Amino acid sequence: QVQLVESGGGSVQVGGSLRLSCTASTWHYDSVCVAWFRQAPHREREGVAVIDRNGNTNYAEFVKGRFTISRGNAISYLQMNNLKPEDTAMYYCAVDQACYSGSLGLKAESWGGAYWGQGTQVTVSS
Repeated sequence: QVQLVESGGGSVQVGGSLRLSCTASTWHYDSVCVAWFRQAPHREREGVAVIDRNGNTNYAEFVKGRFTISRGNAISYLQMNNLKPEDTAMYYCAVDQACYSGSLGLKAESWGGAYWGQGTQVTVSS
């Protein structure tokens, strides 16, 4: 079984930074796609960033220039800089064998067959 765990969330002031990590249990694929999503109460889950099998990245317009998705010892990292109150949400990572490029990769419905973590809370105070 595959288990994903997000960590690194917390409370930060406006303009601060956080680095989220997504770790995975045993994963037998050499390359995977990873996405970060976020969801605030009573809001739809929205795509934040995607990194595909080849390392290509795609970002939602509302985080461009502020967030960076990457790979490393963890299955994925999400560096978040210049945080804003509207960034407050539960952040989730999703992992799949393949993914769509462009805007389709940022749609939750495109990750229906993916493995999802339980989320980590990010709160930005104003």
